[in-house]
Amino acid sequence: MARIPYIDPAHPPAAAAADFADLPRLNILKLMAHAETAFGPWLRFSGALLNDLSLDPNLRQLAILRVAALSPGAEYEWDQHEAISRQIGLSEERIEAARSGGGSSDDDRLILTFTEEVVLNVSPSNPTWKQMAARFSPREIVELLMVIGQYMMVARVMATTQIDPDPPIGTEIFAALR
Repeated sequence: MARIPYIDPAHPPAAAAADFADLPRLNILKLMAHAETAFGPWLRFSGALLNDLSLDPNLRQLAILRVAALSPGAEYEWDQHEAISRQIGLSEERIEAARSGGGSSDDDRLILTFTEEVVLNVSPSNPTWKQMAARFSPREIVELLMVIGQYMMVARVMATTQIDPDPPIGTEIFAALR
């Protein structure tokens, strides 16, 4: 049982009601709706990260999965994003690499290393930074940092509140957050 009760979808807070109306009834959304005035902006930010980036969606998903793998108590995040990753075509090998930190391609290894260093050390090492700057545009790097930061925050909310699992909904969330 979660440490904080979930918002009742039939009676959301007034400031979050319009944003909450057409969303899937996921526990993470029912929990985050407690932050009434931040809820709508957070949903739009989340939607932009899932729908509107220059960063390759497969690399985005690898980073999200790596954050979840490195975050104790973020099994919910892993489960939801593993399903999304499969639906957008990530192979079992790439998903497992996100869990272990390996990677079969240069881009995958670089994204996973960069993500791990940011999660664990706040900033990547100079060699990792140089590789990132040589391979990815400033826009892609900043987008990746925003993805990493978003999913670190969500993982900490999940772990702290001991959120209850939901069945994964996969890419259905993309349309809900448009």
